[in-house]
Amino acid sequence: MMKKTYIKLMFAVLLATSVSCEKEFLDLVEQDKLSEELYFKTPDHFRNYSNDFYNGLWGWSWDVKIDETTRIRGNAQQLLLDRGSDLNGYGTGHGVGDIIPNTTDDVWALSYIYIRETNILLEKAEAYSGTQEEIAEYVSTAKFFRAYHYFFMLKRFGGVPLITKVLDVDSPELYGTRNSRYEVFALIKEDLEAAIDGLPRESSISSAEKGHISKEAAQSLLAKALLFEATWEKYVGTSTDGDGTSFGAGTSMPSGYPSTNQMFQQVVDLSKDVMDNGGFELWNYNEELNNLTMYYLFNLEDGESNPAGLDKATNKEFIFYAKYDFNLKKGNTNISHASYYSSVNQKFTDMFLCTDGLPVDKSPLFQGYQSNYEQFYNRDYRLYAYTGGNEQEVEIVEGTVPLLGGGVYYGNRKFRSFDYPNYREANQESADFPYIRLSEVYLMYAEGLYELNGTITDSQLNESLNKVRERSGVAALTNAMASTYGLDILEEIRRERAVELYLEDNRFNDLRRWGIAEQELGASTYGQIIEGTDYENNPDLYDPSSYQYGEETVETGVGPRKAIVLIPSANKSWSRTKYLFPIPLGQVNLNKNLLQNPGY
Repeated sequence: MMKKTYIKLMFAVLLATSVSCEKEFLDLVEQDKLSEELYFKTPDHFRNYSNDFYNGLWGWSWDVKIDETTRIRGNAQQLLLDRGSDLNGYGTGHGVGDIIPNTTDDVWALSYIYIRETNILLEKAEAYSGTQEEIAEYVSTAKFFRAYHYFFMLKRFGGVPLITKVLDVDSPELYGTRNSRYEVFALIKEDLEAAIDGLPRESSISSAEKGHISKEAAQSLLAKALLFEATWEKYVGTSTDGDGTSFGAGTSMPSGYPSTNQMFQQVVDLSKDVMDNGGFELWNYNEELNNLTMYYLFNLEDGESNPAGLDKATNKEFIFYAKYDFNLKKGNTNISHASYYSSVNQKFTDMFLCTDGLPVDKSPLFQGYQSNYEQFYNRDYRLYAYTGGNEQEVEIVEGTVPLLGGGVYYGNRKFRSFDYPNYREANQESADFPYIRLSEVYLMYAEGLYELNGTITDSQLNESLNKVRERSGVAALTNAMASTYGLDILEEIRRERAVELYLEDNRFNDLRRWGIAEQELGASTYGQIIEGTDYENNPDLYDPSSYQYGEETVETGVGPRKAIVLIPSANKSWSRTKYLFPIPLGQVNLNKNLLQNPGY
């Protein structure tokens, strides 16, 4: 009985005698049930089976039937939206380092289910009686998705067991040890490099097929994985690996493993090819949308989803994304409500540059904190795009930037449906979810270059990071500006990632791979600045007794000032041991060879 339970939890959905194709494919064509003996006989069989892989993307929600009595349901709020990070107004769980081992883990359980599906196609491809060229794209798709799921687990758990074949109930791999993070990354790299060779260019994918994985999607995911692993090895090293004997996955490294500089160079090369040859472009309709491009991009559906009548066909920025459709595949979770209460704290508000390209503590354009809206003047367009109140408001005037939590932090509207709940009601929102956009490729290129060389030229900044800043109304970053104002270019690249990729499953990963999660996530979370503002000594606006953690002095754009404390550092427990999640206890109990991560 124990063996059966273990298989169900870890490597579920064993297809011993048949393949069910009654699943929701990307093209949403329902297939008939076919026995395994009759399936995988034609290229269309491989194509249809590979379409089901898209249902394994971590998206707005998931509801997976394991058997007649077991389902796994969840949503993206905690997993993908970086809820509770150092940029949010409040946080629990991961955000405050409150990570405890649980019996099960959705990422662990579902990733192995989906990996098994990719392994089935890859094994059937080896036995295919036709030519390999006929099914090359679908084999490449399987390798892409296997790499995607292993990368997701690598970021969460570190090293995990590598399963590259279809297991049966008596397969010894079910009771094997964990592979090291280096072995897992080597497979991710190998799979994605193979996928790149067999996938079509985005330009050759028809409009009806958009959303299918392209060569550029594989290049971009490989660049992201390389950058993640290279910076993790540079800044975190082996401190989270364990010895592989009594705890952790160990440090075993495959022969021929690349150096960090080799990885950074590959990040640059892959990103440059996507930038120059992918045919992608930043979605920029500031003129039509009153500089709120970065609000409307993330709720883009049909022509009713924004005042300019733009639909998803206008979006050439998303490279790798989960595709949704109001009629065929809704988000099925209250995205607008959840995103609004993600909130924006004072630290994040201060991270947005002024339009002259300078931080608030260096720019003469910064208006200070006298009222809750003045700090929004002369700032990066994204600040108001993310935090504005009614999404139809386009001017920053008194009262148009509402505060939540008794007036101490700003609501977030990134991913919030236009004219909610009139245009889209709760659970009806169907915007696509981006995993990698062109803007991130620009930023990976800039970061990879700087990590590789310790410098980046103005020309290289102009072809990457400055394109992202330009869309947001922010002046270009130059080496002369950095020298004049004492700016650290690497920190400016990192700042741009925080601002541009907010709530897109990057912040926690970035802080950990840069080795600064303890510092940033362990610090107190602040709300509204009180000292020297309209709030100070004004009981109509602010009652100090309502806030149990009081005030602390924090560095602001106008020097040290007292601010409301939302979560004190004393309530956070971030440490290096929290960089990885614990292996689910149900798995450890069933397989004594599966060693727990350090610190748990």
